[in-house]
Amino acid sequence: MAKEKGRKLIAQNKKARHDYLIIDTYEAGMVLTGTEVKSLRQGRASLVDGFVQLDGGEAWLHNVHVPEYSQGTWTNHSARRKRKLLLNRAEIDKLESKTSESGHTIVPLAMYFKDGRAKIEIALAKGKKEYDKRQTLREKQDLRETNRAISAVKRRERGQL
Repeated sequence: MAKEKGRKLIAQNKKARHDYLIIDTYEAGMVLTGTEVKSLRQGRASLVDGFVQLDGGEAWLHNVHVPEYSQGTWTNHSARRKRKLLLNRAEIDKLESKTSESGHTIVPLAMYFKDGRAKIEIALAKGKKEYDKRQTLREKQDLRETNRAISAVKRRERGQL
C-alpha cells in the first residue's frame, strides 16, 4: 500500500474566522481510536461549537462531532468525546499563558489528514464584538466591489484593442 501524501481536508470551521480575531495558529496531532479514524476518512466531522481546553499541562479538544463509524461494532466511539491534542510543551505553555488573559480562547479551524495522519489546526483567538464583525464584512464587500470594478475596466480595455 502506497503511503498517502499531501493534505486532505476533512472539516473546516468557517464561523470561527467570522466570530474571532485569529492571533496565532498551531498544528496539533490527535489521539484517536480506530473507528474515529475510519469515520474521518469518510470525510465526516463537524468543528462547529468546538473548543480547546488546557487542563493539567495537556490540551483537550471538546465538542467536536465525529459521527460513529457505520460498520463499527460495540467498539465504536462516542461522537462528542473529548480528545487529547498532541502539542509540544513550549506550545502548551505559550497557549496557557495567553488564554489566562481576558477574552482569549483556543478554537479549532480545520481538521485534515497530512501524510496519512489526522491533524487539527487550532488558533489562539480573541472574540470579536458585533461592530468588529460588521466592519470585517464591510471591508470584504468593499474589496470585492473594487476587484469587480478593476476587472470591468480591464475587460473594456481588451474590447477596444
